[in-house]
Formats: sequence, structure tokens, C-alpha cells
Amino acid sequence: MPHGLVVLFAGLLGAVVGSFLNVCVYRLPLGQSVVRPRSRCPMCARPIPWYENVPVLSWLALRGRCRGCGGRISVQYPLVELATALIWIAAAARTDAAVEALRMGCFFTILLGIAATDARHHLIPDHFSVGGVAIGLILAAIPGGFPLGDAALGLGVGGALFLALKLVADYGFRKPALGAGDVLLMAMIGTFVGWRGVVQTLFLGSALGLVIGVPYLLVRGEPKLLGSYLPFGTFLALAAAITYLWGEPIIDWYVGTVMAM
Repeated sequence: MPHGLVVLFAGLLGAVVGSFLNVCVYRLPLGQSVVRPRSRCPMCARPIPWYENVPVLSWLALRGRCRGCGGRISVQYPLVELATALIWIAAAARTDAAVEALRMGCFFTILLGIAATDARHHLIPDHFSVGGVAIGLILAAIPGGFPLGDAALGLGVGGALFLALKLVADYGFRKPALGAGDVLLMAMIGTFVGWRGVVQTLFLGSALGLVIGVPYLLVRGEPKLLGSYLPFGTFLALAAAITYLWGEPIIDWYVGTVMAM
């Protein structure tokens, strides 16, 4: 099959996956099944027929409103579908290796779901992290791709390192300072990027939290920064994506430039 058709198919598949990801982001924090009931309007509970549930296109055709009650449909839905489609297009275009493309597509889709859920609901459903660990280990077990040993070591180091950090932070602040969901998140990230990627993700995520998150809280006028919630999982997800794509060049630049000063 021509590579262009593969990329096109990957984009269509990504849009469908993004539609399901929207269901996960909305329902998992509420403890609801992602299978039943079928998709429905969150305002009037009207079941949505398949022709009104086509990724991106249906939202545009309906002009962002429910055909039944006229209520607004959040722009998050087409944006997540479009973003997931672009993720799978980029994964297919980046490599001819099917397993590696599938690995990148799955990993970035999970990271997008985690970032969206943590930013919106201030929690990370275990379904994303545990499912990601399973997917990462299964794909690493296929010969010719990311080594299974590196995936298993990254899983252990990611979980153990962040658990130790959580215990130290909880003791220092005399209250839960980091969520248990972040521990599973780092274990999942380690499954895809290995133990060195875990360390890099942690440092980069912390830097992004300081550079982006803290100023955001200040702009919002939070009176007590230490008592305010910062969606750290969102920054870890972004850092993991950067590490996956450019981890080695960043390390080479750091060693060759910063360490050489």
C-alpha cells in the first residue's frame, strides 16, 4: 500500500480513536462506563445517531449545538478528535515501521487523554495509566521495536521514583502533595521511554510546571500557591511527549553545551 494511503488511513483511524477518547475523558472521572449507554447529549440525554457522531464533521455541520435541545456542544470534542487524528498522521508519517507507529500513536493518545482529564477534572483515571502499561509492554514484546527489558525497567523506575518523591513531598508538606495517579502515570511513561526517559520527563515536567503553571496560578489570583491545585499530570504528559520525540538530542545538547561550560 502506498505510504500516502497509510498516512491517510492512520488519520481517519485517529479521528475515530479521538471520538472514543472524548467519551473516556467525560465519563471516566464520573465513574461511568465508556461502553454503555451509547453516546448522548449531556444536557437533554438525547441519544446521538451515528450520522451526528462523525468526528469533527458532525460538530461543524451542527454548528456546535445539539439538534435536540439546541444546547452548546463543547469545542473540546472536535479539538480532541482533530488532535488525535494529527497524532496518528504524524506517527504514520514519522516511520515506516508499523509497530513503532502504533506505539507512538497509542502513547500520544493516552497522554492527550491524561492531559485533558487532569486539566478539566483534576484527576488521572487509572484506566489510562494501567491500560497504557499493558499496551506498552505488549508492543515492546514484539521483536524489532523498543526492547521489552527497557520497557520493564522504565516501568519499575518510573513508579518507584515518583512514589519516593510523593512520600517525601507528603512528609514535607504534612499532607498529600502529589496524587497517587501521578505514580501510575510515571510508571506508564517509563514503559514507553525507558528509565532515562523517566528522569528526563520528571525534570522537564517540573520545569514546565514552574514556567507555565505557577504564572498561570498568579494570573488567576490564587492567594496561596502551595494550597492551589496544579495539574502536574498535564505537564508530565507534555514532557513525556517531548522526551519521546527529542529526548536524545536534548541530552546530547545538555551534555555538549551546558555541562561543557
